[in-house]
Amino acid sequence: MEPILSISNLTKHYGAVRAVNDVSFTIQKGHVYGILGPNGSGKSTTLGMVLNVVNPSSGSYSWFGGTTTNHDALKEIGAIIERPNFYPSMSAVQNLELVCKIKNIATTKILEKLEVVDLAARKDSPFSTFSLGMKQRLAIASALLNDPEILILDEPTNGLDPQGIRKIRDIIQQIAGTGTTILLASHLLDEVEKVCTHVIVLRSGTMIYCGPVDEMNKNFGSVLVNASNKEQLLSFITTQDYFGSVTDSADGYEVVLLKAIDTAQLNELAFKNGIALSRLAHKKQSLEDQFIALTKNH
Repeated sequence: MEPILSISNLTKHYGAVRAVNDVSFTIQKGHVYGILGPNGSGKSTTLGMVLNVVNPSSGSYSWFGGTTTNHDALKEIGAIIERPNFYPSMSAVQNLELVCKIKNIATTKILEKLEVVDLAARKDSPFSTFSLGMKQRLAIASALLNDPEILILDEPTNGLDPQGIRKIRDIIQQIAGTGTTILLASHLLDEVEKVCTHVIVLRSGTMIYCGPVDEMNKNFGSVLVNASNKEQLLSFITTQDYFGSVTDSADGYEVVLLKAIDTAQLNELAFKNGIALSRLAHKKQSLEDQFIALTKNH
């Protein structure tokens, strides 16, 4: 796998506060990575350091396998780490032309990138007439003008309504489909689960998980079961090797699964043991459940 970004023991402290504490991970080409964590967990500080706008206290990072300087690497990166900041009276095209002039790149990709973010129809509209979601999409277009190897987004859907969130997610997935590597910071579990292939979980500046989203969410879930004779049902549950911890409730038992099971076979086995299940439902553990389990001791 070709590394885009390698981070080694990166640390940033402000006085006694360690905003980022000894973080190490590698971003591989062609994937969508999410840095996930609550507000104040160190996501934005980490991005700021690798984009050379925040000085690390210790540790190091390198772009593209260390074959290029950080200054040159920034030319291959598209990033949005602050609120979109364009001239209100200028049109979308005019604002992007100015971005091209500042970055010293050709203006030939402007209309193409406006198409990508679904703003071509508003290319001549003043920025001041744009909704928050449209402003965010124009910022993404500006970050794509140099056809970057990696697109970095800090809380790209922050403050948007559900329709705006869905639009940004669709655009991110479309961009990822072209082979562009994406690194986004988010406090939204749902966003990471739907968009990202890999996740880095931060809590109070410390990394507590790094790997594929599917691996973080790799579990067998639980089953919700009930019967008229709950004592008999509980006795049956405790004899099955694929059942883990049991939680009692008014609706029956929620039993953590230790391996995959077929609910139809479970129902049949319970019946053979004289138990007629009045409730049997499989419940897969969500990424949110996994996140809470990961962070509860940190």
